[in-house]
Amino acid sequence: MRHLLLTFMLLLTFCAFAQDSKQKREETDYDSPTFVPMVKVGKVLENGDSIQYMEMNNVYVYPPITFTSQKQQRAYNRLVKNVKIVLPIAKEARKIMMETAEFLETLPDEKAKDAHMKLVERSIMREYKPRMKKLTYSQGKLLIKLIYRESNSSGYELIQAFLGPVRAGFYQAFAWAFGASLKKKYDPEGIDRLTERVVLMVEAGQI
Repeated sequence: MRHLLLTFMLLLTFCAFAQDSKQKREETDYDSPTFVPMVKVGKVLENGDSIQYMEMNNVYVYPPITFTSQKQQRAYNRLVKNVKIVLPIAKEARKIMMETAEFLETLPDEKAKDAHMKLVERSIMREYKPRMKKLTYSQGKLLIKLIYRESNSSGYELIQAFLGPVRAGFYQAFAWAFGASLKKKYDPEGIDRLTERVVLMVEAGQI
């Protein structure tokens, strides 16, 4: 599972930060299915009576944001747009990791597991490298944080665990040269609280 996330982080480092800034970008569907509506209808017995109920997605209520300038409002609008673009990728990464981890448990030995991992890595490279290349600089940095949000591990920690401290230092230096860091963590109660608010509302289909 960690090996898969490592692949995503390496792809992210080399594709999101070493791209041509003048590259033409394709149109993105900002309303792609990050949000999946959930409505569950059922009934329970209460003192002999049948009572119907309905479960729905969470609804988050926050105080309105007061913008002190148009620049601040534009920054917020960009954050919403970027979350809608990269959150689905972070969630796809988590789903792939979970499914692959479960499948690896069914394989008989390390040789079979290594062979399957090579197939998965080639598949990830083929499918996600073109998508990563279309990310902007700020979207790449946000994706690093949202992958941490989904996996609770930083890219640096994963690279260090699998490739050792020297290689981890190299990849960190490469990212640092572009103003990013693989050591970045996600702090929903602190510096990333506004991002977390946007993520929760996007997940709930409220924005």
